[in-house]
Amino acid sequence: MTDTDYAALADFRYALREFQAFSESRVAEFGLTPQQHQALLAIRGATTDAVTIGYVAGRLILKPHSASGLIARLETLDLVARQPSTTDGRRTVLELTARAQTLLEQLSAIHREEVVRLRPLLKTLLDAFR
Repeated sequence: MTDTDYAALADFRYALREFQAFSESRVAEFGLTPQQHQALLAIRGATTDAVTIGYVAGRLILKPHSASGLIARLETLDLVARQPSTTDGRRTVLELTARAQTLLEQLSAIHREEVVRLRPLLKTLLDAFR
């Protein structure tokens, strides 16, 4: 590792942290925690129709009992609903409520704009790792 490598890593981590701080601030304006926002994104962005607590736990790198508590809080906020699986009666699948879909659409548009704004910087930072 060279001094340039360390500087590139430091700059890259700084850019990621700036985006994270931006995201945390914007999400708070909508009354959500970053983890709640990430859970909603995981559910909405899933490529499977049967999103479970286990799936959310995996996507958020949480233990299943922590994900279960997170989903319970999202249910209380009327953002997530649990439904019995149509293919396996032992499983419960998670769905976003209409309120969550509206909220997530607004937040995602804001985040997408920021990612587009940061794209040139991120590309430059990533190119430093050749």
